[in-house]
Amino acid sequence: MSSTQSNEHKVDASWIGWFVGMMGNEFVCRVPIKFIKNKLNLAGLEYLEDTLNVVLEPLFDRSVASVSGHEEKLYGMIHARYIMTERGVEDMRLKYERGDFGVCPKFHCKGQKALPVGLSDGWGHSTVKIYCPSCRDVFKPRSRPKLDGAMFGTSFPHMFFMELPMLRPQPPVEKYVPRLHGFRLHESAFKPLD
Repeated sequence: MSSTQSNEHKVDASWIGWFVGMMGNEFVCRVPIKFIKNKLNLAGLEYLEDTLNVVLEPLFDRSVASVSGHEEKLYGMIHARYIMTERGVEDMRLKYERGDFGVCPKFHCKGQKALPVGLSDGWGHSTVKIYCPSCRDVFKPRSRPKLDGAMFGTSFPHMFFMELPMLRPQPPVEKYVPRLHGFRLHESAFKPLD
């Protein structure tokens, strides 16, 4: 076994490698250990500091009883901070360009690549959604409903396009117009009856 293979195996044996590699966690990127160890990036998360050792453990054993269950929350809140940095935006750009986050389900957006977004910055309020930068709407992703939206926060898509304006798409040119027997329906046809 070469030293490169050995190092790759060691990285994959960590809690972070296990978590990022789990099926359904494709939206999540690997946060650098140096970023996680920086005390400034843990501000406000001190109540989860006991969990930090498990997250940083290079050889994670899932059978260990000392796992608190708060590891995902700690990593998720650190992840939300990391993806707002220049390097984090770049890591997410690679996933965006590969289409890891899925595409807008609207017909007129023509398969526009989407970005993950949370509906709240607080943990436990909702699962991750996808944001279409073309129609500027939010949708439930086809998969990954278990990831907490706070792992991405409410601001990520907007920071992403502020950092990478060249990736910002044009809004859809066409818009669906409801018709009945070829005639456009008046707006009042969609109002609920009192």
